[in-house]
This record gives sequence, structure tokens and C-alpha cells, in this order.
Amino acid sequence: MGEIESYLERVRAILREAEKTQGAVMEKAAQVLAAAIVEKHSIWTFGTGHAGILAMELYYRTGGLAVINYLPAPGLVMDVMPPTLTTSMERLSGYGRALIAAHPVKAGDVMILHSVSGRNAVPIDAAIYAREASLFTICLSNLKTSASVPSRHESGKRLYEVCDLVIDNCGSYGDAELDLPGFPERIAPTSTVVGAALLNAVVARTVALILEMGVTPPVFVSSNVPGGDEHNARIMEEHDDQIHYM
Repeated sequence: MGEIESYLERVRAILREAEKTQGAVMEKAAQVLAAAIVEKHSIWTFGTGHAGILAMELYYRTGGLAVINYLPAPGLVMDVMPPTLTTSMERLSGYGRALIAAHPVKAGDVMILHSVSGRNAVPIDAAIYAREASLFTICLSNLKTSASVPSRHESGKRLYEVCDLVIDNCGSYGDAELDLPGFPERIAPTSTVVGAALLNAVVARTVALILEMGVTPPVFVSSNVPGGDEHNARIMEEHDDQIHYM
């Protein structure tokens, strides 16, 4: 089996494991999100470095919920140059707290945080501040890695230890999945592809639960299909009190 087939099979295996072991937690996450949205609260997403890709994946998204707000992190996303800056910035004590405090988060909102290692100060600070502000916190992390590395936060805790609900991405230690003969480093990370699948599955279940509550979910359609712009403009107007990226 070649590396292409090996990688794709590994992704499938991780997704099967996540479905089996994380299904109940994902259901709980969807219940929390649905209740918050119906009660007119906002959903926030946060991540640093490559983890921030999933934070961006969920907002302003075709087929996604309009009330999911990406919480930008200056100096912490992968468009910064040089990219090594993100590695230093995500270790800064107090920066995560300052970032969250600068946005209109409110009690009853929900924050989804993504960090593979869960050890750096910024996402941990962000989660702690969010809980102090009475937000419900959901984290997606790699527990094989996070439980095995020391925290870089002054509390000594890792992200999964300071959040209300924890989803394990079920990846390998260090995120990379494949070994090559005669080569010491493992290759082929899975946290982004698996994490996107898990979080979009939670969003899908959230939409279904909102419908079961007798409420029309605020879902975007593609702006590239006829009527898309009009539909999305109406959704954003109807839910402007829950949307903070416009």
C-alpha cells in the first residue's frame, strides 16, 4: 500500500474511532449549541496557528450556521509572516484573555476552541476567561498528545482541563500519522481534516436539533447559486444581534 492509500485509510480509521468514542460528547455539544442559538446567544470559535483553520472553517460558511463567529487572533493565524511568529505568540501569557475581552462575548454564549496540544498559554487563557464570563466552552484537542505534554500556562493545566466539554480528535501523538522506512520523522497530520469533519458533524446535528425545537435554523446557502445572496442577507438581518463579524 502506498502513502496515498495509507494516509486515506488512516483518516478513515480515525474517523471511525472518533464516531465510536466521541459520539456521545458530540451529541452533547450539539445540544448545547442548539439551546444557545434558540435562546438568541452567539457561538464563537477560536484557535491559533493551524488550529485556527478550523475556527475559520465554521463561520460564514455554506451550509453552516450564520451565528457562528470567528474570533480573530492577530499574530496567531497562518497568514502572518514569518509563520514562526505564531509559535512564539501562542505562548504569551495574558494575550488570550485580552483577545476574548476585546469582543462582545456575553453570558450564555458558547465558545469552541481548537488546539491539538492544548498546552499553550493563549488558548488556555481564552478558555479560562470565557468560563469566567459565563460562556460554555467546548474544546477539540488531541488527548494522546495533550495528556502527555506539560502545560505552558501558569496554572499548569492544559486546555482539556479547563473546558466544560472535550472532544478528542483521536489522532496519534504529535499529530503526524505515517512512518517511512529509514526516515525518523513521522509525516501526514490528520488534525485538520478530521477536526473539520467532527465539527461539521456537530453543526449538522445542531441544525437538526433546532428544527426539532420548532425553530428555523439560521443556515447560509452558497452565494454562488441563484437566490443565495438574498437568502443570506435576510438571515444576517434576522440574526444581527447574534452575528458579530459584519
